[in-house]
Amino acid sequence: MSFYTDCRLYLISPPTFMLADFAETLKNALTAGDVAAFQLRLKNAPEPTIIEAIKALMPICHAHDVAFILNDTPALAAKHGCDGAHIGKDDGAVTSARKALGNDKSLGVSCYNSPHTAMLAAEAGADYVAFGSFYPTTTKETATPADVETLRNWCAMSVIPACAIGGITIDNAAPLIAAGANFLAVSSGIWQYKDGAAAAVAAYNTVIQE
Repeated sequence: MSFYTDCRLYLISPPTFMLADFAETLKNALTAGDVAAFQLRLKNAPEPTIIEAIKALMPICHAHDVAFILNDTPALAAKHGCDGAHIGKDDGAVTSARKALGNDKSLGVSCYNSPHTAMLAAEAGADYVAFGSFYPTTTKETATPADVETLRNWCAMSVIPACAIGGITIDNAAPLIAAGANFLAVSSGIWQYKDGAAAAVAAYNTVIQE
């Protein structure tokens, strides 16, 4: 499943949710506009909970041609047929993640504000790199600040797609799009949007298109 094109929306799940209710919210959101990928990010959740969420949510994503990415655990992603995995600095080596995931799945790596980390990740098999946090965020307690110039320079010199993450809202997304971001990764900006997640997806897509 290829999702690498111009700037697109990349949804990240809330840190916790009621599965049945969230499945309906996700379904409505994915019908409201273009979405490249959905990342299931359930930090510290027990494995059975994660597996249950994969089984409930991945079919919804696939029905809308949206890639389903699992955070932290490439081996679990491969075992359950996810489209890819995303890892951070505490989730092991990129080479190990690539080996566990296989070559036919997408691997994303958090690189914070470091082009050097991004280059090493790309050399080790990352399919895309993520920079951020560009703005203050409540989703991640210890977010590393990132500079838009880091994103702009990477996009100008590398063919490896870049994902911008961290506190991205409809009002502050434009500079990241202009810098060349291939993906805007958004969590609370979608699920906590005042008019609902579907309206948020539509609004972000309007900003991207403009």
